[in-house]
Amino acid sequence: MAKKRPHTDVVLVGFGWTGALMAQQLTDAGLDVLALERGSWRDTATDFAPTFIQDELRYRYQGHLFEQTAQETVTFRNAPDQTALPMRRLGSFLPGTGVGGSIIHWNGQTWRFLPYDFEIRSRTTDRYGAQMIPEDMTLQDWGVTYDELEPYYTLFEDLSGISGQAGNLGGVKQPGGNPFEGPRSKPYPTPPMQQTFGPTLFGQAAQSLGLHPFPCPSANMSQAYTNPLGVTLAPCTYCGFCEKFGCGNYSKASAQTTILPVLMKKKGFTVRTDSEVLLINRDSSGTRATGVTYVDRQGEEFEQPADMVIVCAYITHNVRLLLLSGIGDVYDPATGRGTVGKNYCYQMNPSVNVFYDDRILNPFIGAGALGMIVDDWNGDNFDHTGLGFIHGGYISGYVTTGRPIETELLPKGVPKWGAKWKQAFVRNYLTSMSIGLMGAVMPNRTNHLDLDPTYRDVHGRPLMRMTYDFKANELKMQDFAIGKMSEIAKAMQPREIAAAPRGPHYDIDPYQTTHNTGGAIMGSNPSDSVVNRYLQHWQVPNLFVVGSSAFPHNSGYNPTGTVSALALWSADAIKNQYLKHPGPLVQA
Repeated sequence: MAKKRPHTDVVLVGFGWTGALMAQQLTDAGLDVLALERGSWRDTATDFAPTFIQDELRYRYQGHLFEQTAQETVTFRNAPDQTALPMRRLGSFLPGTGVGGSIIHWNGQTWRFLPYDFEIRSRTTDRYGAQMIPEDMTLQDWGVTYDELEPYYTLFEDLSGISGQAGNLGGVKQPGGNPFEGPRSKPYPTPPMQQTFGPTLFGQAAQSLGLHPFPCPSANMSQAYTNPLGVTLAPCTYCGFCEKFGCGNYSKASAQTTILPVLMKKKGFTVRTDSEVLLINRDSSGTRATGVTYVDRQGEEFEQPADMVIVCAYITHNVRLLLLSGIGDVYDPATGRGTVGKNYCYQMNPSVNVFYDDRILNPFIGAGALGMIVDDWNGDNFDHTGLGFIHGGYISGYVTTGRPIETELLPKGVPKWGAKWKQAFVRNYLTSMSIGLMGAVMPNRTNHLDLDPTYRDVHGRPLMRMTYDFKANELKMQDFAIGKMSEIAKAMQPREIAAAPRGPHYDIDPYQTTHNTGGAIMGSNPSDSVVNRYLQHWQVPNLFVVGSSAFPHNSGYNPTGTVSALALWSADAIKNQYLKHPGPLVQA
């Protein structure tokens, strides 16, 4: 029988980036907040020191910062008529674990979604007609607009010291920035990063084609910065160990470098590590959460009572906990009924690689968000008439790393091993770079999450089952984008180029991106969404589900900026609406 812990105002399930944001906001409102984190404590000085963090074997390939599949994983299949099998080694995506979560090992590429994204069904129908949206594309508006989220994007960027060049200030286009972005209320808090040779060549080539290149907005600091909480971050050293690594220089925005130095000193906040939540508990009516049940490292179970439960873990864990707790109606792809597990999305990331003879690009001088971007073919920034797909993605000329094990850009025809492989590696290491696409993925009726009927975790609970494949929209979009990427590549005047498309079927083995979304989506109606516009559960009003699980589709950008804006928007609604009148914030 579970031991009962003392009551708290708020219990957070997971203590990564969104958990830190929610805790900071809600303790400021005077609430007692307890965070339950299944992983261990992590801090910069102890866990990410420069003397050992740049260990590619330990962190990239042995996955020291990632989930361990022996404890928990997902099962995967491409289609409902297949049998899902466990993902026994992390590949396509790399969920983090421990205090700070996945943002510890992110690249720092920081974006606002387009105004189009939040009203995607309405705007697509208005411009092209309803026939533009295929019958099996479960596309819907988000229930919130860009203008409503804009102040919270700004709050997140100020907290994180984001480096960048504004392209639209109050509706006035600004030189050097992204002309397609939604209107901003203020510039980025720090200037853009200094570009190295490779991104500069990409930008020059794009500009020669009449495109609109601009520096990537970056959570890698371009200069020293002190955020509104009084926490100081240091300038990036361009070491190239961002993605899949913690930052020992205090130069990359994360919970550890922006919030925890202040939050951990608050009397109203407690974090309990090595504590995995098993269940969200409810009263006899089923409409009120009473707290959670969790298990500690010794296998002992505890009941944690709370007035409010906020689920803010990784997307798959958010959705799985709802399913395991029996909260909400499980989505059925055969009938289209139900909402929990609906609209799982990923991203499409093909590349076009360029190879020079005489231009030394020095890829080891890199940073996670060091690059120039073209946004001309993202969202609805261009006319899609007759193309057979909607949305798009940004095209990038990044130089994020030259790590020796992982950095392997080789021309076609090179053997996989042996003397010729070594010769080609040496010849091309300093003189090659990749042009990438961060391609949007639209929801499809068959792409979803549910519980696996066969495989279980160490606690005997069903694993999450993922059913996902690329659809015609993504494959047509990829073909279009590779054509545009190849045009830029040719304008860079390399020795040769080599396209590397994805598909035609999604493969869960090679790493692509840790940008999984959906499954507990937001919306305006409980018939087609799990949470309302404030991320409050429709059926259990003192339960909030925060994270990219709320995205009804996945945009052509990295998700962290929008995850953060939604978390801050939700926290503001809790502080200024829910606490005054506990109950549904939106009437169904």
